[in-house]
Formats: sequence, structure tokens, C-alpha cells
Amino acid sequence: MRIAILEDDPALADQMSRALQESGHSRKLFRTGTALVTALKRDTFDMLVLDWNIAGMSGGDVLGWAREHLESVPPVLFVIGRGEEAGIVRALNLRADDYVAKPVEAAELQARVSALLRRSFPAQTADIQQFGDIRFDHTRQTVTVGEDEIIVTYKEFSLALLLFQNLDRPLSRAYLLDKIWGISPDLQTRTLDAHVSRIRTKLGLRPQSGYRLSPVYSYGYRLEKFAGKPEGS
Repeated sequence: MRIAILEDDPALADQMSRALQESGHSRKLFRTGTALVTALKRDTFDMLVLDWNIAGMSGGDVLGWAREHLESVPPVLFVIGRGEEAGIVRALNLRADDYVAKPVEAAELQARVSALLRRSFPAQTADIQQFGDIRFDHTRQTVTVGEDEIIVTYKEFSLALLLFQNLDRPLSRAYLLDKIWGISPDLQTRTLDAHVSRIRTKLGLRPQSGYRLSPVYSYGYRLEKFAGKPEGS
């Protein structure tokens, strides 16, 4: 998963980053709440790990901004000083998903992050995933639309599945490039656009079939599902 960490203590930030890296996650560190909010305007993350007490724009302020401005707020784990009961209550009142107390132990952080991700993305661990009449088989790496098996490459399979797992959620170009290709989001490439075009054609992701895969200006792409197919389809 792709996780944003807000922490102004360099030693603690490095400790948490290494712990999440050991669990196989991609991490991005932010020293200020303002910097994280700027990133959230143009990028996508699967989880936010926020220090509650941070100078300037606090973790609570960041979550408040996200609730107000983001279409889909990722799960949030707060890092709160031990014994700060008032902070814990306020964080939970802001609809934080969980918290971990300082000093942060690597094993506890890894366990809480894993548990929260399992609760937030339960379907992503299944061997076979079904979205309407579109079926993804992880074991065989195949996609079936209705009764027809569609020939796709490994990258096309991975990208299409990621889009379906995030239906109606805008995903940034940086997020898609990082998750599927593991490359720097700053790298200029038309690879993503070409794969999106092929997926749209191969899986028939058009309004007539009940789906729309479209660009989000200056951000990335979104796959939307309609409640019902248009009349005459």
C-alpha cells in the first residue's frame, strides 16, 4: 500500500518509515501539515499516518481538511503521545480509524497498519474478485467479461484490477505509476495513458456497458460505475 506519513521528528519519521518498508509498503514522508495537504491535492494515498501534535498545521487539521475537500478520505492512523487522553478523544471524534501511542514500537505500528488496511480493503485479498459481470482471477491472471475471457498482459490485469478496486475514487497518475510500475511519479511517460486506453477497449469500459473510465484533469484517472446501463444498450 501507499502510505503518507506526517511527522516532524526526523528520528521517529525514519523509524516509522523503515517499519512500514519492512512490511512492503511504499512510504512518503512529510514534515509539515501544509506540505501534506499540498500533496493530497494532486496525489493519492491508501493510508495517512498523522502525528497529532505537530507544529503549524496539526494532524487533526489535516484530517479536517481532508474530510472537507477530498471525495474519498483514506484510512487514518494517528500517532499520539502516551497519556494524552484528550488528544485520543478528539482524534476519534474526528473519525480517525485508529491510533498508536508514542514511543512507537515498530511491531505495534506494523500490526495496527496491517489490521486497518485489512478492514479498509477486505476485497483486495481474495483470489477471485467479481465486479458485476467482470471477473478477475488472481491465480490465472485472467479477466472474464460475461462469458468471454479477455486476453490481457500482466500490467493490464494489474491496472484494471486496481481501478475496479477503487471504483468511483480518483487515482493520481503518481499513485498508478508507483503501484503498477514502481517508478518515480516524476518520470514523464505515456505508458499509463496507453494502458488505460487498451483496458478501456478490451473490457468495454464505456457508459453503454455501465462503466466510464475517464481522465481527471491535472490529476489522473477515475473508473465510475453507473447504477444502471443506459436505455437502449
